[in-house]
Amino acid sequence: MANTYTQLYIHIVFAVKYRASLIDDSWAERLRKYIIAIVQNNGHKVIAINNMPDHMHMFVGMNPSQSISDLVRLVKGDSSEWINKERLIGSRFQWQEGYGAFSYGKSQVDDVVKYIANQQEHHKKFSFMNEYRMLLEKFEIEFDERFLFKLPE
Repeated sequence: MANTYTQLYIHIVFAVKYRASLIDDSWAERLRKYIIAIVQNNGHKVIAINNMPDHMHMFVGMNPSQSISDLVRLVKGDSSEWINKERLIGSRFQWQEGYGAFSYGKSQVDDVVKYIANQQEHHKKFSFMNEYRMLLEKFEIEFDERFLFKLPE
């Protein structure tokens, strides 16, 4: 749209279903590249992306023509379909329902990029659930423990 100018930086976090450690280092880079292509094909820019075996972090420069929820739905749906088609794990792969999305200003971009790049070091000190709770608390987001990324019952 003419005369529309935006600067929208969104940190998106989502987990493997039941927080299972299914993302293997042998194909994680291919997964990240696949997700980058999905994001770019939808008119956004991936500034940083990294994963642990049980979750994914993306930092995206958002185009306001698409909602965050629509982008995440496409990323999760298309990437899980790709993982299953490629038979990268011995069972059916699924992402956990839901996600976290956190907005940042331009002055914070470098810090968020470093944070996402250093996931492996960060998780030597904190579990994913502790990290996720810290993000929710930092952004003063009210949450119900029952609906956080949970384990099978």
